[in-house]
Amino acid sequence: MATVVRRDTEERETLEIRREELRRQGVEHCLSAYVDVHGVAKAKAVPIDHFVSMMEGSELFTGAAIDGLGQEPSDDELSLRPDLGAITVLPWEPTVAWAPGFLHYHGAPWPMDSRDVLRRQVDRATAQGWVFNLGIETEFFLVQRQNGSFSPANPLDVIPRAAYDVIGLLENLPFMDQLIKYMNQLGWDVHSYDHEDANSQFEFDFSYTDCMGMSDRLVLWRMMTKSLARRFGWEATFMPKPYGDRTGSGGHFNMSIAAAETGENLFAAADDPRGCGISELAYRFIAGVLAHAPAIVAVTCPTVNSYKRLVLTGSMTGFTWAPIYISYGNNNRTHMLRVPMTSPRVESRAVDIAVNPYLGAAMMLAAGLDGIERELDPGEPIPLNMYLQSPEQLREMEVGRLPRTLLEAVEAFDADPLSEQVFGPELKASYCELKEREWWEYHNEVSTWETDRYLTFF
Repeated sequence: MATVVRRDTEERETLEIRREELRRQGVEHCLSAYVDVHGVAKAKAVPIDHFVSMMEGSELFTGAAIDGLGQEPSDDELSLRPDLGAITVLPWEPTVAWAPGFLHYHGAPWPMDSRDVLRRQVDRATAQGWVFNLGIETEFFLVQRQNGSFSPANPLDVIPRAAYDVIGLLENLPFMDQLIKYMNQLGWDVHSYDHEDANSQFEFDFSYTDCMGMSDRLVLWRMMTKSLARRFGWEATFMPKPYGDRTGSGGHFNMSIAAAETGENLFAAADDPRGCGISELAYRFIAGVLAHAPAIVAVTCPTVNSYKRLVLTGSMTGFTWAPIYISYGNNNRTHMLRVPMTSPRVESRAVDIAVNPYLGAAMMLAAGLDGIERELDPGEPIPLNMYLQSPEQLREMEVGRLPRTLLEAVEAFDADPLSEQVFGPELKASYCELKEREWWEYHNEVSTWETDRYLTFF
C-alpha cells in the first residue's frame, strides 16, 4: 500500500495555513489531480477538512484503471502528492480547488506520471540555470450534437472564409466574455481572441509562463471551456479536425529559454546575421527540435485524427495553415517552426489542441537541450512558401516531411533514442503499444467513404 508522508511541524503548519486560506475563499472541496497519458484530467475529491492529509498523499489511485500508467490489477495503488504552489480555485465552481501533483509508488515518484516526465526535463534546464517558458495558442470548435450527428454551435455561422469574422464572433460574445472573465480571474491575462478559419472555431491568446505552469493551465483551460460550453447547451471539442473540409485546431507551442536568476530571454539577439532576431542558443534549440521532429510529433499530434490536419490542402480556404515539412523560417506560417516578428521565441506549429502538454513540452525541451548540448546548426531560415515547393526543390534543400499518419509517427518515436530518454522505458513501451493499437483500430474500420466508393465500383 502507498503510505502517507508525515511532515514536520513547520510543514504541517504551512499546509494548515493554506487550508484556512482556501476555506476563507469559500472552498469546500479539493481535487487531488493528475492526468492520464492522453492529458485528460483525473482526480479524487476531498472535503476541505481533509486538505492536510490529501497534501501528504492520502488519496490513492488504481493505476490499472487508467491508460498509460503501467499497472496491473494486482499492484498496490499510486498516491498523489499535490503541488502546493499549483493549487487553483476553479472560477466556474468556486467551492472547488484543483490540486495537480505527482504520482508516487511506495514513496518514490512514479516514472510513468506525465507531470513527472516533464519535471525531469525541467530539472535538466534548471541545472543549467535556465527556465523553459511556454505559451500555448488554444484553438477549439463549439458544436451542437443532435440525433447522433454534430454541427457548428451557431447555425448561422456558415460562410466559407470565416477567419476573423466579426458577426460570428459577436454572436458568441456571451460565451467568450464569461470564459475570458474566468481566465483573467486566474491571472492569465487574455491578450486577444478571434473567430478562426472554420465555422464556430475560435482561438484565445493569453500570457505565457514556465512550461509546468503552462501545462497545468492547458489542462485546466480544457476542463473550464468544456464545462462552460455545456452550460450553453454546446460541446467544446478539442478534436484536432472534426470537419474534413475545414481547417483543424492547433495548440501551437511558443517557446523560449530565460535565465533563472534574471528572467532575461536568452533567445533574444540584437545582431542576428540570419535575420530572425534570435541568439545562437535559440538556433541550436531549433536544430534539436528539427532533428527529432518525427518522434516529437507522435506526442504533440497524438491521435489518428491529428494527421488529417497535417496536410497541404483540405479546407474551404485552400491551404490548411498546418505544417507538413520539417523546416523553419522567420515570420512564415508554412514551416513547422516559425520565429515570430513580434518577439524572440520559437513557435512550433506541429502541435494540436489534443496534446498532453506535459509530455509534449518534455519532448520539445529535451530535443532543444539536445541541440544545444551537441551544438547543432539548423542551417539558414527558408524564406519560401513551403506549400508550393516541388519534391525536387525539397530534396535540394534537404527538407524532410513530417509523418503522414499516426502509425508513421509512432514508428519514428519508437526508433528515436530521445523517446526513451524522456519517457523512460516503461512509458515509452506503453505509449507505443497504446498508439499502435489506436491506429490499427481505426485502420481496420470500414468507413462510409469506402463503401460509397467501392461497393459496386468493380
